Amino acid sequence: MTCAEFPQAGAVVSGGVQHGSMARRAVGGPGVKAARRPELRLPALDRYEGGGLEPDGDYDGLEFLEADFAGQDGAGARFMDCALTGCALDEVRLTRARVLDSVLAGVRGVGADLAEATLRDVEVTDARLGGTQLHGAALERVVIRGGKIDFLNLRSARLKDVVFEGCVLVEPDFGGARLERVEFVDCALKGADLTGVTLVDVDLRGAASLEIARGVDRLSGAVISPSQLLDLAPVLAGELGIRVEG
Repeated sequence: MTCAEFPQAGAVVSGGVQHGSMARRAVGGPGVKAARRPELRLPALDRYEGGGLEPDGDYDGLEFLEADFAGQDGAGARFMDCALTGCALDEVRLTRARVLDSVLAGVRGVGADLAEATLRDVEVTDARLGGTQLHGAALERVVIRGGKIDFLNLRSARLKDVVFEGCVLVEPDFGGARLERVEFVDCALKGADLTGVTLVDVDLRGAASLEIARGVDRLSGAVISPSQLLDLAPVLAGELGIRVEG
């Protein structure tokens, strides 16, 4: 990135922050398209009484209440119209799983593997996760609200119509991912890696804190606020090779 390229960087700066509500609307605003949130209407659910997850298992209309999935293998499984509440996901293997029209509330665990999984029309609330693997995954119409997720791996993932709201993301890795109509509302981004990322209509104005460790040159396609621009000025100056001295 050169000084000549900076005016065309595409990171639109706006003076206002419009916080959306969960009433199926998003932040949006001039210069950025709003994310579409999921419209979830779960049917009456049956309590899950199974002994554990199975590879390529088919789970439809089930409630998983405080189930312990630690270390289990559910690779390729499909969850449709399900609610997972208070479940333990330590080291669970859900690679290429499909989670559709479902709610995950208060899930917790370290090392859950959802590489190449599909999440569509999903709400995740108050999660406490660490080292979750979502590289190569596809997320569409997903809301992640509340909770804290450490070292989230979204490398080469595809995010479309995704909202991060009121959560804390510590060192999330978006390397090589594509984000389209993604919003950060009242959430903290700490040490984010945007290396090689592609951003389209990404609204960062609502982020309570915005720390970019790598890839600040990839902000083209994002919208930030004037105060965020000031906070990022030292990183931008370093990226452009500008020396700032008193």
